[in-house]
Amino acid sequence: MRSRRLRSNRLLFLFVPATAAELNLRDSSRATLTLALAFVALSLIIPARADQATMPRIAVLLPAATIGLDEQGLREGLRDLGYVEGTSIRIDWRRLLGTSDETGEKLGALVADIERAKVNVLVVFSTPAARAALTATKIPVVFLVGDPVGTKLAMSLSHPGGRGTGVSMLMPEMVSKRVELLLQLAPGIRRIVFLTNSYNPLNVRMLEEARRATAALGVELTTVDVRSAEELDAALHTMPRGTTDGLVVSPDLLLLANKAKISQAVRKARLPAIFPYRVYHEDGVLMSYGGSVKDGARKLAVYVDKILKGADPSELPIEQMSKYELVVDLRVARAMGIHVPPGLLQRADEVIR
Repeated sequence: MRSRRLRSNRLLFLFVPATAAELNLRDSSRATLTLALAFVALSLIIPARADQATMPRIAVLLPAATIGLDEQGLREGLRDLGYVEGTSIRIDWRRLLGTSDETGEKLGALVADIERAKVNVLVVFSTPAARAALTATKIPVVFLVGDPVGTKLAMSLSHPGGRGTGVSMLMPEMVSKRVELLLQLAPGIRRIVFLTNSYNPLNVRMLEEARRATAALGVELTTVDVRSAEELDAALHTMPRGTTDGLVVSPDLLLLANKAKISQAVRKARLPAIFPYRVYHEDGVLMSYGGSVKDGARKLAVYVDKILKGADPSELPIEQMSKYELVVDLRVARAMGIHVPPGLLQRADEVIR
């Protein structure tokens, strides 16, 4: 481009066409720039795809009967260990659609589908799910269950001996403790109902312990076995105050999912009762004794981390939760017209006033 100064002191711009050589040079520069940009883009894409391919992947099978504490605890535990979902770990969250999915055949099909996804670790939150995972797959399994040794998920707490390890949250012996606490709350109790779900192998063992405990204390025990929400509804309608003096609720996920209706029925009947988890107090129960689902789930992250780093699950000792809390809600006690003995209040880890 050339310019010529005019007498009016203005500039006049004259555009002269570029030569063929100049055009060739420009085209060559553009081609070089395009190739360079393509190379840069490719260099960014290839490592990203490689990272996705090598990034550890776990699957988490959440029960249908859940209140979110299991997922929250696991997420927090992984985050505390430096894992960022989508960046340093891939998590395939799966949830059972209903309690019917927790039957043997359906669970087996679900865990088999997870195995085909080629995950590195499978995390489960119930004894039936752990049993299905260990039976139907070859994936390392990390579980949060009640009594892994008694239900034959592991050889021992110190040496699991198989592909599964994790956290033992409950012991069958805790039923005796709950019966004892219930009798301390209401010393006049002579008939106790044990609300359970016999499909869960843990509850079968806990029922045996409940029978031994009540027999030793001279108390009559009646079992109410429910395997669905419909059976639970029917049971709650046939359990008025006149037919029983107290209630012990087993630590089952079906019952936990229906904690609101159980709590309401107990309050309506003014029935002394003890529940297995603190979270039941959200729906207005008088007393609970047990561990924290969220804390147990948080501990699972440590096992996931160790297995992803090459540890053998058969050599990772199962952790037995040792912290159990007795919680008493005096507001509910007053509303139900139940006097809580001072000695029980002194034993409580938390008293809600």
